[in-house]
Amino acid sequence: MNILSAWLRSYVPGIAVDDRQLAEDLTLRGIAVEGVHDLGTSADGKSNGHLFEMDITTNRVDAMNHYGIAREAATIYNLPLAPLDTTLPAAQPTAQPFSVEIAPEAQSLCGRFTAQVLRGITIAPSSGQVAEFFALLGQKPISNAVDASNFVLQGMGHPTHTFDLDKIDGGIIIRLAHKGERLRLLDGTERTLEADDLVIADHTKALSIAGVMGGWDSMITAETKNILVEAAWFDPASVRRSARRHGLHTDASHRFERGADFNGCPTANALVAKLILQSGGAPEGKLIDVVVPSVAARTALRPPIALSLSQIQRHLGATLDDQPNHSALTADLVRQYLTALGCTLTEAATNNQQPTTFSVQLPSWRLDLEREIDLIEEVARVYGYNRFANTLPTALPVIAHPLAAAESAVRTRLLALGYSEAISSSFASDSDGTAFVTTNQQTPRGLIALENPLSDEARLLRPSLAPGMIAMLAHNLNRDVREARLFEQGSIFSGSAEEVTESPSLSLGLTGDPPATRLHSAKDAAAFELKGVVESLLSLFAASPDELSTSATQRLTFAADAPAWLEPGRSATALLNGVPIACFGELAANQREARKLRQPVYLAQLDLDALYRLPLRRATAREISRFQTVERDFSFTFADAVQWRAIADAIHALAIPELTRLTPVEIFRDAKAGSASAGKYALLLRCVFQSAQRTLREDELAEWSTKLIATLTALGGTIRT
Repeated sequence: MNILSAWLRSYVPGIAVDDRQLAEDLTLRGIAVEGVHDLGTSADGKSNGHLFEMDITTNRVDAMNHYGIAREAATIYNLPLAPLDTTLPAAQPTAQPFSVEIAPEAQSLCGRFTAQVLRGITIAPSSGQVAEFFALLGQKPISNAVDASNFVLQGMGHPTHTFDLDKIDGGIIIRLAHKGERLRLLDGTERTLEADDLVIADHTKALSIAGVMGGWDSMITAETKNILVEAAWFDPASVRRSARRHGLHTDASHRFERGADFNGCPTANALVAKLILQSGGAPEGKLIDVVVPSVAARTALRPPIALSLSQIQRHLGATLDDQPNHSALTADLVRQYLTALGCTLTEAATNNQQPTTFSVQLPSWRLDLEREIDLIEEVARVYGYNRFANTLPTALPVIAHPLAAAESAVRTRLLALGYSEAISSSFASDSDGTAFVTTNQQTPRGLIALENPLSDEARLLRPSLAPGMIAMLAHNLNRDVREARLFEQGSIFSGSAEEVTESPSLSLGLTGDPPATRLHSAKDAAAFELKGVVESLLSLFAASPDELSTSATQRLTFAADAPAWLEPGRSATALLNGVPIACFGELAANQREARKLRQPVYLAQLDLDALYRLPLRRATAREISRFQTVERDFSFTFADAVQWRAIADAIHALAIPELTRLTPVEIFRDAKAGSASAGKYALLLRCVFQSAQRTLREDELAEWSTKLIATLTALGGTIRT
């Protein structure tokens, strides 16, 4: 909704801050200002102020108007709120008061109805403050009588309606509609009413749907001379039901559905009448005010609430303004805030002349306040949430989950490697359960069937994350996403219906056409990318607690065997210190064909239960050497049976401290081009030497090079010339 800062300031003229600070202060108190727009200046050079775009929560119907927000501003700045002037001209006497009746069956739906008769009215365009504020709001004026009702709605928030008095037959009856009764509304549409629609009627016909929209036959026209001003309280559920049934949502229904102010009826009625009478005419008789006591008792006359100062201080805790052994949330401050919001406080108990407990009578316009904790929240809101100290509750200690750091490290690494996190279903079909059952030392774990499955495709608790990962990759491929990299951290289940074991697991999925590298062909690049991801994840963890304080390293090896759902010869199992920790490779052809996948899919699955038993590595740093590095390249030919790990282990076994980096720069296997003969490959190995204490000497480099050549030769290598 839109609010004018100039209108607000007319209710609280002493506000010293500018409009932008006012908007910020209101927002910090839960009355959100989402936009502030400068309205420029008027013809006489006077500033028009700003337009506030407000976002008022549905429970704060009292703040859906200028006066309600002005009350909040007055409370924040401890300023007086200007009272609403409801004084009317002297009323003409009447021998026969106008008749208003609430039918017995409608008394729970219409708790209060006020009516004021105005005679000798002149219908004319609005002028003065009404015309000025409507122009700033961009609202189209209609006539002084209709505009008065809209002006009061935006001003103080209570819906009203004006009837052409001469079109009312007899008097007003608030009753339930007759089933099938027809009513033409102000929007020109004709509605067929139901028996539970609440209507305002005269002695012969319905005049309006109560709280929703007025009727065509009693609307104000240019010929209107006499007016009946109505302001009432209608049951929120009744208004909501009728509005939904007839597909109507009006400014009036929006407020009535959320709970109007029971005591606001006489004030709103008088304000509308006062505006209309500015163009001439006079009231006839006194205000007619019909009240249903039972409704008043549950709205405006709710019993008071006990409020303890100690409970306020206990719930809200320390503030930034506290003094030693003295809370800034004093009894005087609580009284100041709640009184400004409309509450009436009576001291219920004192201690050393200071109030400790209050009896709080709630204002009729705050139906959202029901309990002591609601009043405590009001104190916190007005005081300012930003003024409370940042402390953790002592009764609820915050303890990090034991696996939180490990999970975060794995997630961060995978995101950095270009993988996106995904979540799949926790259920699996019978076929997936059988095909992807997780093995532990070659022994299948038990499948767990659900007693009441959602469907045949979700009969089991998933024993593996792989089926869900394949489904997500297939979902992407079926929507022409040709390349995808996904990961999922989740639980897999094993055991029996009597004893279910839940274990953390990690699944990786890759599909697409990774480019060839200098080490791998395009066909093999995806599988080796997964291998590299597995190695990268395992490098986050130490092989044992001893590794954290020694130079020991993990012993990561790979075996050719893998689960049946991976393609033989294009998959492998990773072993950490001899224990299986992960499997990875291309999805088996039979599985790919069964799922109608149009391109190869690569998967990896890691046993996080075993991995998370290892400690995370601590990040370490060393001072960068200020001495020059020296590079030496060695070109050798090896038989295909000689793996890189054997070469790297043999060189590291030389224990040359100054050898800081070992890199396979190039590998050639092209027999036709003469790079290497069949069954062999050519390797260009680059070694980087550097000392942290001194510049290296040529004789040292020659000695280390001789050792490296001898070591590589002992592995069966031949120097390339």
